[in-house]
Amino acid sequence: MATDAPPPAKAEHHLPSAEEFTTVQESAEFGELRRSYRSFAFPLTVAFIAWYLLYVLLSNYAGDFMGTKLLGNVNIAFVLGIAQFVTTFLIAWWYSRHAAAKLDPKAEAIKSRMEGGA
Repeated sequence: MATDAPPPAKAEHHLPSAEEFTTVQESAEFGELRRSYRSFAFPLTVAFIAWYLLYVLLSNYAGDFMGTKLLGNVNIAFVLGIAQFVTTFLIAWWYSRHAAAKLDPKAEAIKSRMEGGA
């Protein structure tokens, strides 16, 4: 049986001021969060772009190599192309684990303090 009672009240959240945002942004804790993100994301981004460009360059300038048959009609180009997809999913999975272990707890602590007004 349905009731007309309102849903339970949500806890009031403190809305931080611009000064509080600036203070947090300049804090060592936020700097560590930013460093942790950048030290993971930037090198992987550069590595993946280099890997992708290598594939493109090999496809354009090393046609004989890329056309080398490995097994039946499967050639090196096909294997490296599939490896591009596999690499993409592996990086996404790895980043997800990194974020859950290193970034999310730090970000949640900062968010809780900001919303709690502490």
